[in-house]
Amino acid sequence: MARTSTRTSKKSAEKYVPLQRSKGKMVNCDIKDKNLAPKGKLRIEWAERDMPVLAQVKEKFTKSQILKGIKMSACLHVTAETANLVRTLKDGGADIVLCASNPLSTQDDVAASLVYDYGIQVFAIKGEDNDTYYKHLITAVEHSPAVTMDDGCDLVSAITSKYPNLAKNIIGSMEETTTGVIRLKAMEKDGVLKFPVIAVNDAQTKNLFDNRYGTGQSTVDGIIRATDFLIAGKNIVAAGYGWCGKGFAMRCKGMGANVIVTEIDPVKAIEAAMDGFRVMTMAEAAPIGDLFCTLTGDMHVVRPEHFEKMKDGAIVCNSGHFDIEIDIKGLKKIAQKENKNVRNFVDQFVLSSGKSIYLLAEGRLVNLGAAEGHPASVMDMSFSTQALATEYVIKNAGKLGPKVYNVPQEIENWVATLKLKSMGITIDKLTPEQEKYLTSWQEGT
Repeated sequence: MARTSTRTSKKSAEKYVPLQRSKGKMVNCDIKDKNLAPKGKLRIEWAERDMPVLAQVKEKFTKSQILKGIKMSACLHVTAETANLVRTLKDGGADIVLCASNPLSTQDDVAASLVYDYGIQVFAIKGEDNDTYYKHLITAVEHSPAVTMDDGCDLVSAITSKYPNLAKNIIGSMEETTTGVIRLKAMEKDGVLKFPVIAVNDAQTKNLFDNRYGTGQSTVDGIIRATDFLIAGKNIVAAGYGWCGKGFAMRCKGMGANVIVTEIDPVKAIEAAMDGFRVMTMAEAAPIGDLFCTLTGDMHVVRPEHFEKMKDGAIVCNSGHFDIEIDIKGLKKIAQKENKNVRNFVDQFVLSSGKSIYLLAEGRLVNLGAAEGHPASVMDMSFSTQALATEYVIKNAGKLGPKVYNVPQEIENWVATLKLKSMGITIDKLTPEQEKYLTSWQEGT
């Protein structure tokens, strides 16, 4: 039996079944196994219990049919939480195609259930090779969407570079992750972005909670599932102190780790130091770290010169979107022989010195590669914001230029207010006197 982290071979990828029957209708798909659908449906329903805000968005969309007749393509992590977002969009009238945004982040049972229980076109298989990944991506592109959703900008990038004729028909797009926003802003700067994009990742209801608490918890979860690693007492190196890095560092500190932060941003470095973490360069951290986790959105944060300095048995993983934060090619070059898989999602590399370095989830995002990603409760806010940003784009079709936009504040407030209500929390309101004071310049000392 193939190990869990093995990619789909090219041979198996060619077993491309374009149509499957779902509730009497033929649905385009490429998934691992239709027999997984019952398990996937239970998982989707379990996540739905903890997504009350999205449930209200779904009710709103079902009544308004705001997406009726709109073709959508979504390149997202195919998880139970994503399934509930896609169901919301479909119930709002969208003709939607879903493909994976990462070869290791698909939950195969969820993909099967989306096809067979909900009649949604899905092209995603956990462990698919690069050829299959891009084949699925192009299938989503060739759906000729009017609205796109991205987690990493691969969909927008493919449309811009390979299918520019489709760009003129796109009303707008939503981007879910830091890496994608970085790429999109570079596209805007270079003048190649052809349609408006909402940076959902930069929403407060996303990055303050999803990135900090979601990534923080799920990254630790993925590491422990893959390694059975004891956090307490270990030297754990968090590369990057953005919202994801903060969340990971906080969780590890809370579990008793000695956390070291590496940064290139002086302001974030000061913040990490004042939050009680040791701050140093990766070169300084390499000899003393027991586990290294990259959360930067950049490439080659951990390189051969760092691997050479690491302890025997050091563990390296990534929780950024792409698998380039760790220089895996560089690691393979300095290793004595081909890596050996020692347990699910753990590959051993033996260096010429005899030391072993252990790489988790093939260097891909460990929280989804080796675990289940963020808890549904936090994705409730992110995906509600995602859905409402879609509604905003459609209502403002033709009014937005080819730029990267922030999520409107009214959407942020609506989502946060409903989330508080679902948690049984009430907050104060301004009195008329306070409102007047906050909008006046006459009042002073």
